[in-house]
Amino acid sequence: MKDFDQLMQAIRKCRYCKDDFNHEFHPVVWGHQNAKIMQIGQAPSYKVNQSLVPFSDLSGKRLLQWYQISQETFYNQDIFYLTSLAHCYPGKAASGGDRRPPKCCYQKWLHQEMQLVNNEIYIIIGSYSAKLFFPDKKLSDLVFENQKTNDKLAIVLPHPSPLNMRWFKANPEFENRLVEIRKIIAFYCNCN
Repeated sequence: MKDFDQLMQAIRKCRYCKDDFNHEFHPVVWGHQNAKIMQIGQAPSYKVNQSLVPFSDLSGKRLLQWYQISQETFYNQDIFYLTSLAHCYPGKAASGGDRRPPKCCYQKWLHQEMQLVNNEIYIIIGSYSAKLFFPDKKLSDLVFENQKTNDKLAIVLPHPSPLNMRWFKANPEFENRLVEIRKIIAFYCNCN
């Protein structure tokens, strides 16, 4: 437990890539060492950078709809360990969305988190996160079949951002996949 607590403190105090930011930033991570589900997103949004609560934005609202669980369950740190490739908001990209998560963050922290958290399954969110774990597969292929990483079940989801509408229009069968995903999440949340 001491190693995990030390890792959490180190992540929250991290200023490793401070020169890459032109805004105030705050590392965000949430959960306990024995959380059942480790959810790995891409990076906190601007709103999360302010609240310091993962997925306290429109993407989080959509995730709760997808999972059909309460905020209380989602933010129960014994159930969900919420982390991302980048622990800080990366800023806006010229294209209008957010910048890509800087590699230095997940290279420095994510591997350690995955070693120390005793989760039972992974939920991997967004194409950047999926590419890190499954570099040779397309997001659409990953989303529609259960995967494995670290010898554990891994569910891959498209990014829930409202800016991702093109993917949802191209993949209307995702609604059917959500039925199966909800059952899996309910099992691990003990809320079925």
